[in-house]
Amino acid sequence: MTGETDLRTLLSDMRPELNPGRYVFTMAEGGVPSGVSPVVTVAEPEGLTLVVSQADADAAGMAYDYVARWITLRVHSALAAVGLTAAVSRALADADLSCNVVAGFHHDHLFVPYEQAERAVEILRRLAA
Repeated sequence: MTGETDLRTLLSDMRPELNPGRYVFTMAEGGVPSGVSPVVTVAEPEGLTLVVSQADADAAGMAYDYVARWITLRVHSALAAVGLTAAVSRALADADLSCNVVAGFHHDHLFVPYEQAERAVEILRRLAA
């Protein structure tokens, strides 16, 4: 099934869902440490970036400085869709909220400051309306 490409439909159907837990961005040298289950990995020349639960990072002694909540946009967005990331990031930026976006095959995922997650979801719901 192909994802949605129409921006109006993407925005009205995005249904932001706040996932439980605290997530952090960290680096791993030599691969993913035992006992750590990343929800995102990004291979960069400088090393392997991992987004993991804060509990996993703490248990593995991994350094981090950004604690986030994970929001999933439940609309099935096409990878070739234009404008969803821009609209979402603009709405959050206008509210002075940082947002780290990751696109999966079916959905877009946002990592926002932990303390501001409920506010971020409300902003996204208003954007969808």
